[in-house]
Amino acid sequence: MFLRAIATDLVSPLGTALMLAVLAAVLTLWGRGRARWRRAARWTAGLAVAWLWLWSTPVASHALRAWLEAQAGPAAVQDVPAAPVIVVLGDGIRGARAPERPYPNLTQAADRVWHAARLYHAGKAARVVLSGGATRPDDASEAQSMQVFLQDLGVPAAAIIQEPDSLNTRANALQTARLLRAQGVERVILVTSALHMRRARRDFEAQGVQLHPAPTDFEALGRQHDARDWLPRAEALEGSARAFKECVGYLVSR
Repeated sequence: MFLRAIATDLVSPLGTALMLAVLAAVLTLWGRGRARWRRAARWTAGLAVAWLWLWSTPVASHALRAWLEAQAGPAAVQDVPAAPVIVVLGDGIRGARAPERPYPNLTQAADRVWHAARLYHAGKAARVVLSGGATRPDDASEAQSMQVFLQDLGVPAAAIIQEPDSLNTRANALQTARLLRAQGVERVILVTSALHMRRARRDFEAQGVQLHPAPTDFEALGRQHDARDWLPRAEALEGSARAFKECVGYLVSR
């Protein structure tokens, strides 16, 4: 898991650009007095800047994210088939940590819990499984924190099942599949961010889980652009990094 995380960081746009910059510096030092080495160093440095610029632009970042989101599945509740259970993956919420943070903290992907509540109230399933462990040792688990939010959205505690041990998507799939088998459930509605659905679906299907995807948290699909979107922005680079993570994770899971 640690090596996989390091590999993901290295192939991210920022990681790749930094590696190219280091290579350019090495070529410069080793190539003193050699015109060919100096040219190679300049080209490598230029490639590092161009690569970082490209994936820092909203145009490129949104294009990659939209490509992933387009494969996620239906966005509307009415288009999701019914199933016995809704499974919600963590990473949309951070656990409470008393006394500094007495309540769970909603993050960018909190739409996952909200969408699960929509599906439940629409009668798409009778139970909801919340999958996610504690991101820090002194935090509550994501499953526990999601339950607080879900109950605030009107889902009764009796309909909620927690899977509080998994810390990544593969573990989500493994631990949830075990829980579902123990309860005789073979088919679920899977809720996660649209960007994450392609990889999550593969991991769950690898565990033999039959699922209907119910993506949410669409970020880029249908986004319109203007000339300013060719200028680099920090949030675009962060979005590109998350998209690269999904692509690498999907390839590794194969």
